[in-house]
Amino acid sequence: MRRPPWKLIGLAGLAGVAATGAVVARKRRAHAAYDPDELRDRLHRRLAEAAHNGAGDTPADGPAPGDGPSPADGPAPAA
Repeated sequence: MRRPPWKLIGLAGLAGVAATGAVVARKRRAHAAYDPDELRDRLHRRLAEAAHNGAGDTPADGPAPGDGPSPADGPAPAA
C-alpha cells in the first residue's frame, strides 16, 4: 500500500489558507472604504426607518408597494 504524499497535502493546505486570507482581506478593504461619519449617518437613518416601520413590519426584500422611495434612494427626481 502506498503512503499518502504528505508534502503535497501540506502544500494544498497552505494554499487553501492563503486563498482564504486573500478573500478576507478583500472583504475588509470594502468595509474600510466607508468614512466613519457616513457609516454613522447610514446606521441612524436605518434605525429611524425601522422605528417608523414598526421594527420589522415590512418584508425582508424591500418596502411594500406604494410606500414610495426610501431615504436611502436619494432625493426625489425633479418634476
